[in-house]
Amino acid sequence: MLSMPSLLLMAEERPMAEKRIVTYWGGYIRLQDVVSWPDDKSFLRTETKKPDYDAVREFRLKNKLIFSDHLFLETHYEASYAGGDTQRQKNSLLFLFPELVQTGALVCDSPDDQSRLMDFTAIISEDEDYYTYHRLDRFSLSFTTDFSVFRIGRQALTWGNGLLFNPMDLFNPFSPTDINREYKVGDDMAMLQWYGAKSQDFQLLYVPRRNPITENIEWDYSSLAGKLHFSYSTTEIDILAAKHYNDYVIGIGSRGYFKNAAWRMDVTYTILDYHPSKSGFLSMVTNMDYSWTWNNKNMYGLIEFYYNGLGKKDYFEALSDISISRRIQSGELYVLGNYYLGSELQIEWHPLVKSYLTMIVNLSDPSVVCQPRLVLDVIDNFQITIGGNIYEGKPNTEFGGFQMSDWDFLIQQNNSAYLWISYYF
Repeated sequence: MLSMPSLLLMAEERPMAEKRIVTYWGGYIRLQDVVSWPDDKSFLRTETKKPDYDAVREFRLKNKLIFSDHLFLETHYEASYAGGDTQRQKNSLLFLFPELVQTGALVCDSPDDQSRLMDFTAIISEDEDYYTYHRLDRFSLSFTTDFSVFRIGRQALTWGNGLLFNPMDLFNPFSPTDINREYKVGDDMAMLQWYGAKSQDFQLLYVPRRNPITENIEWDYSSLAGKLHFSYSTTEIDILAAKHYNDYVIGIGSRGYFKNAAWRMDVTYTILDYHPSKSGFLSMVTNMDYSWTWNNKNMYGLIEFYYNGLGKKDYFEALSDISISRRIQSGELYVLGNYYLGSELQIEWHPLVKSYLTMIVNLSDPSVVCQPRLVLDVIDNFQITIGGNIYEGKPNTEFGGFQMSDWDFLIQQNNSAYLWISYYF
């Protein structure tokens, strides 16, 4: 027979009926101010011929609910305001030249969940020169085991080895000129990942999308993809196969080391459902980066080559190509030409002060984008970024500006300078 102390000890060790849910919170507030100088021939020029002033205010609140060792829910809420002279000019162009959006020459900046499974975006207010919105950018439930992960809901997934350009990343890749790469835009998907021995894993995902006209989920607008990752000696290898919209994509990627430098390469081939002149196209990216110390300063360098087999030498013809314009509108493609060379140099002047210089050259024009910036970590959780975007090239080049049809303006990006102030919590 058990004694009374033994019965009390068993009661203390008995698990509670209700387990405590662990909660994590975080996020940031960011203020962005931009001044830009439209060229007199730019489609973004204004009648006043003065610099354009624009502002963006961002708020992101992150929450993670851990129900158990194997189940958790992740939610990101974001609210944003964007407005100014550039927004006013874009709205005018949308009214006067709607074909600029249809071709992808003018991409609307306001968020849109029209093609996604769930509509988690709402415009709070908007006018000719501003808009405010809020949305759920992450809302996913994850179940994990010792050898697998299953995640369903709004989430972000990055594939590929490109650092500026990334042809293997089919789902909301960053633009090569994106400075802020903290968070990709989330997509509604189901993802299953299996882990094997010796760094092997396999990812399978399904992205259902709606037909913007019928608003129904349709196979021709959705994606189904799988990626196998494994190691061979000191080299890591990825093999990709995907049905993406109406096209089929196969790819192979690898990464490894050459002495003290890291190298990466991805090659993809897309089989087009329809194109008037080609059945498919090849894309490739290869890069190498290296870290070193010079004069007691930490340095980092990157060089990357990108080939876009869908690009054209005639940019007006490129924007008229339905395969290109669809990819630009969906955020899958950001350039019009064939051959690009990117580079980046980072210098850590002080543990709290870093400078960056990113350059992207269209080798066929040639024309160039130059992006210098300085990042100051002033105090804990408080960061200031100062930088600019400089576009240079002769007329009828991609970054210098080119003319479409009989219009009297150039499709051209503005030179700009910006100030970001970010507070993380």
